Amino acid sequence: MRQYIFTFLKGIAMGAADVVPGVSGGTIAFITGIYDTLLESIRRINPRLWPLFRQHGLVAVWQHINGNFLVALGLGILTSILSFARLISYLLVHHPIPLWSFFTGLILISILHILKQVKAWHTTSIIALVIGAVLAWSMTVLHPVQLPENNLSFFIGGAIAICAMILPGISGSFILLLLGLYATVINAVKAFDFGIIAVFAMGCLVGLLSFSHLLSWLLRKHRNLTLCFLTGLMAGTLPKLWPWKLADSQGVLLNVLPSTYSQAMQVNSQWLLAIGTALFGIAAVWLLEKVSKSDPA
Repeated sequence: MRQYIFTFLKGIAMGAADVVPGVSGGTIAFITGIYDTLLESIRRINPRLWPLFRQHGLVAVWQHINGNFLVALGLGILTSILSFARLISYLLVHHPIPLWSFFTGLILISILHILKQVKAWHTTSIIALVIGAVLAWSMTVLHPVQLPENNLSFFIGGAIAICAMILPGISGSFILLLLGLYATVINAVKAFDFGIIAVFAMGCLVGLLSFSHLLSWLLRKHRNLTLCFLTGLMAGTLPKLWPWKLADSQGVLLNVLPSTYSQAMQVNSQWLLAIGTALFGIAAVWLLEKVSKSDPA
C-alpha cells in the first residue's frame, strides 16, 4: 500500500506538470524513477494479452501489465488535472513569473539528473543531445494553428499531445497550444465537459499505446543515445520557460532581462521571488529523488 501511495503522489506531480504549457509529465516520471516502469507496463498492453487471458485468467493479465501501478499512477494524474486545472490557469494569468521560475528550476536540475545516468559519451551522444535541443527549441517558436473544434480534432490532439506528455522536455499542453486546442480542452476539464474529455482521452489512449512501444524499445536498445536526446529536448524548452517576456511589434513574445521588463511594464520584476521559486523547484526535484530512492517503484 505504501508503494501505491507513493505512485499516486507521483501521478499527482505528473498531472500538475502536464497542465502547464512548456512542462512535461514525462520529466516528472523520469526524475521520480518510474519512467521505465511506466513505458514497459504500457508496452505490455497489446493483442498478446488475449492468449494469456485464455490460458491463465484475468489475474495473470493484470499482473503482467502491472495493473496496480498503472491504476495508482493514472488516478494520481487524473486527480491532479481535475484539481489543479483551475489553480494553474489562475497562476498563469496572475502570477506567471514565480510559476515559470519554479518550472525553470525544476527543468535545470532535471537535466543534471538525467545526464548523470548517461554511462558513456561519444560524438553520437553529443549529436543526439544537440538534435533534441534544436527540435524542442524549434517547436517553441512555431506559430499556433487553429484546428476546427470537433471530435476528430480532439481525438487527434489527444493522440499527439500524449506522445509529447510522456517525452521528458516536450510539453503536451504546449502541443495543444500549437494546435489551438489548449483553451478548449482545459475549459472542458474545469467545466467537467465529459463529451470532449472522453474523445480526447480516447485519442490519448491510442497515441500512448502506439508510441510507448517505440520509446521503450529505444531505451532498451540505445539507452545512452536516447537519454542524450531526451536531455536535449528538456534543454531546448528552457527559453520557453524564461519568466520575463515582452511582445514585439508583431506580437511575438521575446525573452528580456528583468530590468527591461520592469521598465517597460512599470511593475516590479519580482526577480528575488523568481530566484526563490526556482530554488524551490530545485529542492522539489531533490526531494522527489530522495523519495524515489526509498521507493523504487
